[in-house]
Amino acid sequence: MSITHLLPGRLGFGTAPLGNMFRAIPDDEAAATVQAAWDQGIRYFDTAPFYGAGLSEIRLGDVLAQHPRDAYVLSTKVGRVVLDETEDPAARDLGEKGGLFEHGRPNKMINDYSADATLRSIEDSLKRLRTDRLDIVWVHDVAQDFYGDEWLAAYESARTGAFRVLTRLREEGVIKAWGLGVNKVEPLELTLDLDEPRPDAFLLAGRYTLLDHDRALQRLLPAVAEHDVDLVVGGPYSSGILAGGAHFEYQKAPADIVAKVERVKALAEQHGIGIKAAALQFALAHPATAAAIPGATRPSRIAEDLAALDETVPEAFWAALRAEKLISADAPVPTA
Repeated sequence: MSITHLLPGRLGFGTAPLGNMFRAIPDDEAAATVQAAWDQGIRYFDTAPFYGAGLSEIRLGDVLAQHPRDAYVLSTKVGRVVLDETEDPAARDLGEKGGLFEHGRPNKMINDYSADATLRSIEDSLKRLRTDRLDIVWVHDVAQDFYGDEWLAAYESARTGAFRVLTRLREEGVIKAWGLGVNKVEPLELTLDLDEPRPDAFLLAGRYTLLDHDRALQRLLPAVAEHDVDLVVGGPYSSGILAGGAHFEYQKAPADIVAKVERVKALAEQHGIGIKAAALQFALAHPATAAAIPGATRPSRIAEDLAALDETVPEAFWAALRAEKLISADAPVPTA
């Protein structure tokens, strides 16, 4: 069970920002960013109904519809159904992620991991994305950051609903792979402990980065390797703080994180490299990582990501991070 044979490269494009995350992005800017990714060779695109109540899917689909469907790999997510009914986006209860898409579409979203809702979600996504098929489907956000103490109940609903539907769709050849897309490691560990079902991969955002990787490194990634399940790293820049932004965990970064980033940045400058290169290459260095999917809202960011991927990072930089205990001593790092 793996998706490495599906992915066209180690760098994909995460389209959460295209759902107007943090700010209202003009349609032409969003389209230009997707087109820039395409023009520079990106062929794996990830999205979700949650991103702006369908806005990200619509914007991505408008651009990808101009290109041959067999030329790219597409993933989206299930767990939320977008309705025609409207609401105030800023007033939504998003657990720890309050206000994340307050600039998105006003369409009401309901959380539903049942079998029927999973099929409806896929059908609706296909329409918004203007395509006839999906390659990978992730079960979205069935974790503590959105459901608090009720997360296990949400997980059980997904296990008996979405997991089984997606397994059947994979067996029928309707989709090529499925897994969970979350911001926490515990749902992934729980899934690996089950006899059934058998996901192909996990999309884990924010938990295998320069700033936060200890638990994933110690517990999740060994289990992932043992089960031959690939990891796609979402949010390799930790919501932007590792790329010059001010957010960590989708909120304003706290003082201790800002201080840690400044220490990493100082070492990067001493060794003549960019902090984006350090962040991206660290996330990709673990053998369980199949790809990383940073997001972007400006065309110039795509070129920056590709340059960061190719930048030569000296071994002395990684040694310095270890010496200052900024990364785990056991974390794999790129070799020159």
